[in-house]
Amino acid sequence: MSSSILKAQNLSKVVPSTEGELAILHDLSLDLARGDSLAIVGASGSGKSTLLGLLAGLDLPSSGSVTLAGHDLSSLDEDRRAKVRAEHVGFVFQSFQLLDSLNALENVMLPLELEGRSDARSVARGLLERVGLGQRLGHYPRQLSGGEQQRVAIARAFAAEPDVLFADEPTGNLDSHTGERISDLLFELNSERGATLVLVTHDERLAHRCRRLIRLEGGHLVDQVEP
Repeated sequence: MSSSILKAQNLSKVVPSTEGELAILHDLSLDLARGDSLAIVGASGSGKSTLLGLLAGLDLPSSGSVTLAGHDLSSLDEDRRAKVRAEHVGFVFQSFQLLDSLNALENVMLPLELEGRSDARSVARGLLERVGLGQRLGHYPRQLSGGEQQRVAIARAFAAEPDVLFADEPTGNLDSHTGERISDLLFELNSERGATLVLVTHDERLAHRCRRLIRLEGGHLVDQVEP
């Protein structure tokens, strides 16, 4: 592993509730290197998605800091955090988040076109071929199975060559066989492209494929597995 790419220090998140302040995340720290892989596991309501949102700069902590690719996210406004995400981050969601009006090729091309890349079509085509969808370039999401839609989403996430890929329950809507194939693909691309992989998952088998694992309970870090 090389230099740190994602670091959280004393991260906490508190939100108002009808019964007063509710602490969702308590004083959590971690440090990930380039090419690392981390699984975040825990029951529903344990703080997993909150942590993912803070690490990705989608939300700000109540206290503590997140440094992503050298940027202190807590010191940036939303426009500048969005710019950091666009330059350094990819996302894969349980619900795929594909645009129904675009075909597979166009969905993968989109982030590259937003960057002004002249090679958007060839890069997108190559990635779709890499994930086994070279014959489905012109198909729209409604014409693809769940597993195929997730492969398009993974190709799109890797298209801009992110430093960090965040995946929120990437196999949650898939049957076990398809989920296993998607897991294989994520780790193959993680290895090939050197992106740091951060997964939120209920799937213990998927979690234990990561190099590192942290378990949350009531917003507290209660267990971690280090190499």
